[in-house]
Parts: sequence; C-alpha cells; structure tokens
Amino acid sequence: MLWIKSLHIVFVASWFAGLFYLPRILVNLAMVPAGSEAERARLLLMARKLLRFTTVIAVPALGLGIWLWAGYGIGWGPGNGWMHAKLAIVLLVLGYHHACGVLLRKFVTNGNTHSHVWYRWFNEAPVLMLLAVVVLVVLKPF
Repeated sequence: MLWIKSLHIVFVASWFAGLFYLPRILVNLAMVPAGSEAERARLLLMARKLLRFTTVIAVPALGLGIWLWAGYGIGWGPGNGWMHAKLAIVLLVLGYHHACGVLLRKFVTNGNTHSHVWYRWFNEAPVLMLLAVVVLVVLKPF
C-alpha cells in the first residue's frame, strides 16, 4: 500500500504542477500584442503540450487514488467525513482541468474574452484546492 500511496502523491504533485503552470501560459497568451503571431503560436504550442501532459498524468493520479480508496478502504467508515470533502475537491479539480482545456480552445479559435488579470485570478484556484486537500488528508478534521 505504501508504494501505491507514494506513486499517488507523485502523480498528484505532477498533475498540479501542470495545473499551476497552464493558466500562467494563458495569462501570457492574453497579454500577446496584436500582430505577434510567432509569440502566440509558441505559447499555444506550449499550452497544448502541457494540457496533453497534464491530462495523461491525471489518469494514474486518479486511478491510484481510487485504488487506495476502494481497494484498501482508506476513507471508509464512520469518522471519515474528510474523505467526502476531499472527493468533492477532486471533482472541482477535474472541473478546473476541463475548464483549462475549454479556455485554451477559445484561444486557439480567437474566442478568448478574458483579460490577463482574470487569468491571474483563475490561476490561484489550484493552489487553494491543493491546500484544502492536503489539510483534509493530513489533519482529517472530521
């Protein structure tokens, strides 16, 4: 079980690294001056590759988490309300991941309507979600 936990932590950390950086690329895309096609193309390429990598990394992170939860019974039974909260946050993270893909597609089709300031705020969400998950898993407050 400790190997599964270790791998789960590594994949979750890698997934979040992508979720921390991808919106930062979107900030930069929102700041590209009109006519800077080479810069825009380079940032779009970076964002697409990072989204693909982040999506691939999310699969084992989720699979190993499900293995720990269902296979080893972590978070089952009374006194494990923290797990329900953690699973709710995992759903939010999945939604955020999906939203990153939707926003990137809007940049690809020149349909972005948000400013770089909006993306800076959007970029803070995964930090808060990771903080909440770590607090729940370590402290198990309920």
